[in-house]
Amino acid sequence: MHAPLSARTPASNDRPLAIEARGLVKKFDGTTAVDGVDLSVPEGAIYGVLGPNGAGKTTTLRMLLGIIDPDEGVRRVFGHERPHDIARLIGYLPEERGLYPSMKAFEAIGFLGALRGMPLAEAKQRGRELLEEHGLGHAADRQIRQLSKGMAQTVQLLGTLVHRPRLVVLDEPFSGLDALNQGKLERMIRALAADGTTVIFSTHVIAHAERLCEGVAIIAGGKVPYAGSVDSARDRIPAQVRLETAAEDGPWRAALPTDARHEGRYWLFSLPESGIEPLLRALIEGDAGILSLSIERAGLHDAFVHIAGEAAARALEEDSPAEQVR
Repeated sequence: MHAPLSARTPASNDRPLAIEARGLVKKFDGTTAVDGVDLSVPEGAIYGVLGPNGAGKTTTLRMLLGIIDPDEGVRRVFGHERPHDIARLIGYLPEERGLYPSMKAFEAIGFLGALRGMPLAEAKQRGRELLEEHGLGHAADRQIRQLSKGMAQTVQLLGTLVHRPRLVVLDEPFSGLDALNQGKLERMIRALAADGTTVIFSTHVIAHAERLCEGVAIIAGGKVPYAGSVDSARDRIPAQVRLETAAEDGPWRAALPTDARHEGRYWLFSLPESGIEPLLRALIEGDAGILSLSIERAGLHDAFVHIAGEAAARALEEDSPAEQVR
């Protein structure tokens, strides 16, 4: 039995939830693609679904949106168990991009707005305004086939936003974009959240999730071993201390944690549970001669390896090694 969903379950900081799911399961031809997914997305958050290709990210997003129904489990979007009932509050950018190549850019945005219930003339006018706002006013009357890949993807994204949705769901939105357009998209996502819109996106690039997300669901093999804040994921690994001393030996050595190792000029070890202050006193009283000391918090990549395992991390990196460093 899965815990029932309340219509307005508070998040950890008392914000209502835009999305809540419990125990989502989906099978295709007897193969389990998603196996017991739980997640909660507060209103106004930027939330990432992070995992390698084939992990179940797209299937999870489609179940949340009601495009497909789960075989087991329940989900609510703004308190509704039938997301189709509030489709006009949702903007969705699928991984498979598709625009009519003969349409002009502003017409394509207007068409997508009309599909969400906007009057066509109003949607087209709003399309021109959005193109102008995002530096593409010069391309408004160009056909989609005449646009670069990045411009065409921006047009489709603007079509996702034209009806001013409260929830925006983006499936691998950074895929295929160069570094410049990735930066533009990150700024758009931040602006949406600053305006109160909830944004959830799937990605296999850890850097995007780490820079943008308040919370993440880590998914591997159809399961979610972790769903929560990015900070809590990173805190699962103790911070690492890097210490350089003038003295090579002395009574202060006994104060170092048992996992301390000497690499080059530095001692490296996990931050003690008691904090750094007792160690600092022992180093000073023991005449270690502190030359430098830094505390380095674990990154989301290290947290992903710790939570999902090295095999999932390797699969993540193999999906697009060039994108990982952007």
